[in-house]
Parts: sequence; structure tokens; C-alpha cells
Amino acid sequence: MAPVFGRRLRRGTVTAAVAAAAVAALAASQAPGAAIPRDERAAGASDTPPPGSATGDSPYFTDLPPLQSPVPPTGAPPNGGDKDAEAGLPATVLDAYKKAESALTADGPGCNLPWQLLAAIGKVESGQARGGRVDANGTTLKPILGPVLNGDGFAKITDTDKGAYDGDRTHDRAVGPMQFIPSTWATWGQDGNSDGKKDPNNIYDAALAAGRYLCANDRDLSVEADLHQAILSYNRSTEYLNTVLSWLEYYRKGTHEVPDGRGVLPDDRSDTRYPSVGATPPPPPVQPKAPSYTPPPKPRPDDGKPGGDGGGKPKPPGDGGGHEKPDPPASVEVDVLANAGTGDLVAKTGDAFAERVAVRAESDKGDAVPKAKVKFTVVGDTDTRFDGGARSAVVTTGNSGKATAPVLEAGEKAGKFTVRATVVNSRATGVDFDAEVAERRADALARTSDKALVGAPGKEFADQVEVKATDHGKVAAGVAATATMIKSATDATANDKGPYFKDADGKPVRTLKGLKTGPNGVLKLPKMYADDAAGTYLLRIVTPGGGTLTVELKVTAPEPDATPSPTASSGASPSASPSA
Repeated sequence: MAPVFGRRLRRGTVTAAVAAAAVAALAASQAPGAAIPRDERAAGASDTPPPGSATGDSPYFTDLPPLQSPVPPTGAPPNGGDKDAEAGLPATVLDAYKKAESALTADGPGCNLPWQLLAAIGKVESGQARGGRVDANGTTLKPILGPVLNGDGFAKITDTDKGAYDGDRTHDRAVGPMQFIPSTWATWGQDGNSDGKKDPNNIYDAALAAGRYLCANDRDLSVEADLHQAILSYNRSTEYLNTVLSWLEYYRKGTHEVPDGRGVLPDDRSDTRYPSVGATPPPPPVQPKAPSYTPPPKPRPDDGKPGGDGGGKPKPPGDGGGHEKPDPPASVEVDVLANAGTGDLVAKTGDAFAERVAVRAESDKGDAVPKAKVKFTVVGDTDTRFDGGARSAVVTTGNSGKATAPVLEAGEKAGKFTVRATVVNSRATGVDFDAEVAERRADALARTSDKALVGAPGKEFADQVEVKATDHGKVAAGVAATATMIKSATDATANDKGPYFKDADGKPVRTLKGLKTGPNGVLKLPKMYADDAAGTYLLRIVTPGGGTLTVELKVTAPEPDATPSPTASSGASPSASPSA
């Protein structure tokens, strides 16, 4: 077959025959089954990977790339972004993909894996590690976990790692930015950043592992059939295949680097649109019989109208592209959603909200309505998401008519937003909840040592600046801070001489942003260096909330040694003995 690259693919563009054949072949082979060289396997792993897929067919993000058309589309990309924003890949995540491609090209050039394929899978699995929320080593700031694979709407996979990777000793969960289930990671885990560990939460390790997994069975990913089989081995869903191919094509047309944490987050996840995602791959379709006339069904009142499914969009077919099935509507119509005791929704940046949104579905008579599907959606300019990274979630009401949303996790962006609750497939009155992410603050900063900070021209300072932040006398953890080498006590602009820090390339910088205090409120600045200009200089550290500290730095040349060197006097040796 001709390579797939170079064609525009969107959901539904892969023919049913090709997709069915690929899925059937995968089901028969039970994912990559070739023996793996021992230097590519985790210690103690068996010769054959576990059956199933890399992710256990866990949910994934279904957002598609922005349309590229001579006529601009009327709809906007997710999060109010644009084409260029969607093409931005977080710096560390992008670096991990490219290094994985280089490693695989060196080890097995016949695979022809493009780094854009890793980016496409990373997009649909975790939104590029939740927009690049990773530390300097590439490890996610918080673990990324899929739902519990307990058979309730998902595959049932009992615990295989004693909770080592996913924290669950009963069932497994997909883990990390590339969403490996523990049993698959045990076989395919890699050390992509050479730190001596194989961590599924590290993007370098996970990207290299994903690349090796996709290249299994001597696949050549420049061949369309091999490419499709590789993607389906990751998640056995035709729609998953189409979504990944769409992002692959999009990224191949151009990307750019954005700072870590600034990637565009996806909105729509497969388990929120189709709450009953099954785990068993679909069988190959039966050849249809000759068509016969069937009267069309009568339209429902809400079909094609705002407030219906998807605001007028047609409901997905019964098999959802393979194995998804919409749930039946509630037996009693929901008239209104009411607040079921939700309190104030306030959290600090980076924290989970203590309060969860809860609503009660009621009929026009005020009775509770069970088995109604309630969709909770985060609305507004915020990076707050539900647990698992989704912007929306669907929950079924219980016998009391109550539905409680998943835990909300605040992002790094402070501000107000809305959580909206609506009834799926209904024009029932919904309810909005005001929520706010408050910026972490510190009103005071103090050095943890009173030792003078002195350096010699052209040398490194012997000591680093360490400060502790407090707010109203209490430890202020996780507070953002900025450190600047200022010109004077009355001029806070950055100095152009004197002490400096170094950036990642070793170049001098005199302003550091994005600093953050640790759990104990302590912030230790990087090493400082002096240029050739001696003198007294000032370093200022500021935090939201009014915390300000100015630190004095001195650059002095070492004093000359004042001790006189010994010299001979009067021509006599100092050790000579007097004559007799």
C-alpha cells in the first residue's frame, strides 16, 4: 500500500473494510507478539507481551485538529485557541519525542517511526502530558491516571503491579503521558533520559517505550497497513485510529515549540461522550445484504435543535465506531436540575477542590429522576480540569436523583470560571456553579541564613540564596516567585552588569521567572556568577501577596597577601651559630 502520509484524514476517512481488517488482524494476534530483544525489555519480562492493547483500551481524547480550508470554518478550536496554538508542542515533550525518534532510527532504521506519530498519540492519550506540565527531567508534576479498569464500562484488568505504578492494588489503571497499563509497561518500559529508572510518568521514558511498542513485529510505519496495525495495537478502536491519523497529518504539516505548561488542553474524552465504552474489540462486520426499504423513524422533538444531543449534532451510531453504545434515556423526563448541596468552589493553584459539584434531577412534579445522564462541563478561560484531565464528565443519577461530578483539579491559572451541569439528550433546565482558582500568596520572605554573599570577579559565588515564604505567619508552599538582579533599591529594572544566573544554554540571565516555593515554603535559587565588575549589587525576590526581599551581593577582588617573605639580613645566615 502507498504510505498514508500526505493525505488529509478526519474521523471516518479510513474505510470500514481496512479498519475492520486491521482490527480483526489485531484481535487474532493479540497486540505485538514477536519476541523482544532482551536489551529492550524490562528485567524479568516474558518473551511475549501481555494480550490486549498498550492502554487496556482506556478512554482517550477525541478532539480533532482545526480544519484547514480556503474558507475559514465558523467554529473555533477547543479552549478558544487557533490553528497556530494547536500546533504548539511543549518544549520538554517535543524534545522527548524527537529523541525517541533518533534512538529508534539508530537502533532499528527499518521502522521509519516519525516523531509526529508519538506526538499524535501523546495528544489523544494525555493532551501532551496535560499541556506539558512536567519538571525539568520530564516527569509529570502529578501522576496521570486513567479510570479504574474494573469492568464497569471499561476492560476488567485485575492488579498486576501491586499498585507500584497506579497506586491501585485491586485493579490496573493506565499510567503516564502515553497511558501504558502496568502489565504492558513491565515488558516495554524504557529509560529514555538515562537516569537509571524506567518511569511511565516520565515523558522521555514513556515516549521511547511507545516508539518501541509501535515498531514491534518488524513493522515499517511508512507502510499504511503497518501504521494502522501499530496504532490499533495501542487502542483497539476504529475511531481511535482515525483520531490519531488526523493529528499525525496535522503535526506533519508544521509545529512549533511552546513553554512547558502552555500547551492547548483537549476538551472531549471518549468516555464522556460515550459513557459505556466497552473493552472487547469488535468482530469483523458481516457483509450486508441487498438494501431494502425501511420507513424512516419519526423525528424526536429535540433532534437538530439546541439543547438536544450535541446542540443539534446527530447522535453517534449505535456501535460508536466499533464498540461504544449510548445509554438509554431515563424512564421519567427530567424537568430541571437543582443544586444538591454544593458549597463554595474555591481552590488554590495546583490543588484539588475540596468541594464536589452535586445536582439533583427532578421531574416537573418535583420527584427525583434516577438513571438520568448528567454532563458536567468546565466553562471559561481556565486550565482547571476534572480528575483524569477531562474538561467534561458524564455521571448517572442514583435512586435519589443525585449525580456528583468527579473531583476538580485546579491548574496553574488563577481566576474565575463556571461548572455547568446539563442533562444529556434533554432540554431540561441546567444549573451553573461559580468557581474560582485563587493564586497562592506570600506576604513575607526571609533568608534562611545571614551569611554574607560574596564572590570574586569572573568566579562563581560560594553560596546560593535560600529564602522562606510565609503568609500571615504560616508556611506559604507552592507560591510563584520572580528573582531579579536590580539596578538599585529605587530602580527595580534588571541590571546589565554584575552578578547573574545562567540559563539552560549557559548564557547569563539576570531575571528568573517561574520559580516556586517548596512544600516547606523554602525556595533555593540557582547558583550565581560574577562578571568582571567589582562592587555591591542587589538581588530582589518578589511573590504575589506582597512578599519582597532585597539581598545584598558583593563582588570583590581577593586581597593581596600582606605577610612579608623572609629575607637574609647583614649577610649572616639566620641559622648561623655564634663564633667561639
